[in-house]
Amino acid sequence: MSSVSEKKPGVLGGFKAFLMRGNVVDLAVAVVIGAAFTNIVNSVVKGLINPVVGAFGTKDLEHYAACLKGPCVRTAAGEVTKGVYLQWGAVLSASLTFLITAAVVYFLMLLPMKRWQDRQAAKSPAASEPAEPTEIELLAQIRDTLIEQRRGPGSDSVPAQR
Repeated sequence: MSSVSEKKPGVLGGFKAFLMRGNVVDLAVAVVIGAAFTNIVNSVVKGLINPVVGAFGTKDLEHYAACLKGPCVRTAAGEVTKGVYLQWGAVLSASLTFLITAAVVYFLMLLPMKRWQDRQAAKSPAASEPAEPTEIELLAQIRDTLIEQRRGPGSDSVPAQR
């Protein structure tokens, strides 16, 4: 045991260190941009996608539903008063929003970033890694280790080379 005691940071010190990490700041920026981007995607779905789908039926996907049980009755406000509705149009609309968001993020953000990183990696010199030992070198090391074990510890003689 060491007699020197290490000072541990307090709760507030740990919290400050957590907040000062770069990835926390990046995450906060991503959340803010994502929230703003969600409004754009929702507008595209409601303003462009829903009318195109509406050409085959109703203009609003939210109105697509199926009656699961009994005679289904809705009020003018859209509230279900009798029966069980499956609102599959709302699920379809949310799925389209998700797919459009994922496609835009991939094609406009991730793909260009990956291409840029690949170009930067090609420009930088390759890291020089030491060459792996050959089979002969590995066998020689094994042989020397076995000879050393046979002779016992403390033996200073060098194994004979063949």
